[in-house]
Amino acid sequence: MIFIEILKAIFLGIVEGITEWLPISSTGHMILVDEFIKLNVSKEFLDMFFVVIQLGAILAVLVLYFNKLNPFSRQKTVCQRNQTWSLWFKVIIACIPAAVIGLIFDDNINQLFFNAQTIAATLIIYGVLFIVVEIFNRRRKPKVRELSQLPYSTVLYIGIFQLLALIPGTSRSGITIISALLLGASRFAAAEFTFFLAIPIMVGASLLKLIKFGFSYTGLEITVLITGVLTAFLVSVLAIKFLMKYIKKHDFKIFGLYRILLGIAVIIYFSIAGFPQ
Repeated sequence: MIFIEILKAIFLGIVEGITEWLPISSTGHMILVDEFIKLNVSKEFLDMFFVVIQLGAILAVLVLYFNKLNPFSRQKTVCQRNQTWSLWFKVIIACIPAAVIGLIFDDNINQLFFNAQTIAATLIIYGVLFIVVEIFNRRRKPKVRELSQLPYSTVLYIGIFQLLALIPGTSRSGITIISALLLGASRFAAAEFTFFLAIPIMVGASLLKLIKFGFSYTGLEITVLITGVLTAFLVSVLAIKFLMKYIKKHDFKIFGLYRILLGIAVIIYFSIAGFPQ
């Protein structure tokens, strides 16, 4: 039985590692996967697991971008260290709107919007938006190619756009990328900023879930959680490297198309199986 649950945790970790960084909505995928792969755990643990598994994804960012994110590195000049501090200030500013609203209204938002209908709608809406934005940007040259060029005003606007990511299915990385592209950032800068912006958001959300759940686990729960987090870490490393290589020569329209198809698949599946109450 434990072996089967470990295999399930590995599969869920793979889904998390891929969908957290590609702008295709990890929540949309998790709600589908949960229909077919049921962990033999309590509902409370499962709710916590789907959030805390993101720590593995965050660890991948910290490992891959450790030097860029480290303001204390002796290999950096004073100017480079100041730029790193500036990057962290920008990340914090962009996190504030969603952090405040999320802490206040998290339970209300989940009760209202955490359902298959909303997720299908947001998958399709933002899929269309990705395609529209890329067409709109076809003849525009990005004003911001490096994160050091990103103005604080633009960072605040991205943070406001992040409020939309509180609605399941929107995709935190997706809305960050869309808003950054609209505000003049290059695809490369937009993708990097979404990685860094995820650090405080996802660490905070994970710690909050851990505190709410408590720290009393069965042996199976500890095994499942560690397996999921480690798998998410390893797969996230590959997913991040893939995305940064992909966008050097391609745009985000393929992700928009994928979101639309997934949203349609969610509608079709739950129309047949019945939407969860």
